[in-house]
Amino acid sequence: MAAALNVSVVSADQEVWSGEATMVVARTVEGEIGILAGHEPMLAILASGEVRLTLPDGKKIVAEAADGFLSVANNLVTIVARKAGLV
Repeated sequence: MAAALNVSVVSADQEVWSGEATMVVARTVEGEIGILAGHEPMLAILASGEVRLTLPDGKKIVAEAADGFLSVANNLVTIVARKAGLV
């Protein structure tokens, strides 16, 4: 089983999704990025688009996010967006 990331996707007015995932793929202003456990710490500006989460059981979750940022540190991924919601 792949190592897990703790992920939070939040918008300005609500928590959209929170839990464990084995992979997070998001669109930044510099291009699409994939994050796995052990990823180097980073901070990126989000571009409008999908955030795709792969859960430990293989299930996929997709959210739309716009105008925000993505932070990665110590297997914790935080996505904060002005607008976000599950698809």
